[in-house]
Amino acid sequence: MAAGPIVNGNGAAKEPIIEVRDVVAGFGERTVLDHIDLTVYRGEVLGFVGGSGAGKSVLLRTIIGLVPKRDGSIKVFGVDMDEANDEERQAVERRWGILFQQGALFSSLTVKENIEFPVREYLNLSPRLLDELAIAKLEMVGLDASACDKFPSELSGGMIKRVALARALALDPEIVFLDEPTSGLDPISAADFDTLIATLQQTLGLTVFMVTHDLDSLHTVCDRIAVLANGKIIADGSMDTMLASQHPWLQAYFHGKRARLDASPLKPR
Repeated sequence: MAAGPIVNGNGAAKEPIIEVRDVVAGFGERTVLDHIDLTVYRGEVLGFVGGSGAGKSVLLRTIIGLVPKRDGSIKVFGVDMDEANDEERQAVERRWGILFQQGALFSSLTVKENIEFPVREYLNLSPRLLDELAIAKLEMVGLDASACDKFPSELSGGMIKRVALARALALDPEIVFLDEPTSGLDPISAADFDTLIATLQQTLGLTVFMVTHDLDSLHTVCDRIAVLANGKIIADGSMDTMLASQHPWLQAYFHGKRARLDASPLKPR
């Protein structure tokens, strides 16, 4: 199900940044994504939700090119990723940042080296500028220079997520992909991380594609929610749309025992 154009507060159509059209992807004989259509608009936080094993992370990895698709097309910033040459693809990839599930920091690198890693790939900066950039990104996510020389094994779960987010922001991206950003965090740390995401989105004007199963994140951070089940997008809209739906899966998910119906948003709608 494709999302129609959405408008901003001035009534103008928002700019599509990610356009997924008729995408099919899977592993072996199993089809995980079955002719998926989805649009993500500039400046919004899209929450992508579904049951365990539904294929939420598969779509994220398909968009960024880690999982090959079998059919369909994907455009990012208007660039068809199948037709792009190496230079065009690199130009697009430089405009996004990724926080993988569990952080995916390089265990043999320090915090500073992890943050500097994507910068070294694309830019030729002096060691002094690299260090200044790493510290600036750490401060952006609520950490300081004292964390620079630590290794991932010395960090708490919450710190790992913050360092991974700092690395995702290293190249000042326009899009940030977040794969289960609050998984494994205690409720207080998860709430703090939600607040951080909302603050960064508002401050930097980011477009955020967030794969999550966290109902609190969906309530407090996301502008729009897309739901994946049985390889299809079964719903796409605001939290109010999700709560009003009579679809059995949505009823069970959003009105179940863990539902949070009294959430106050962290950002203006």
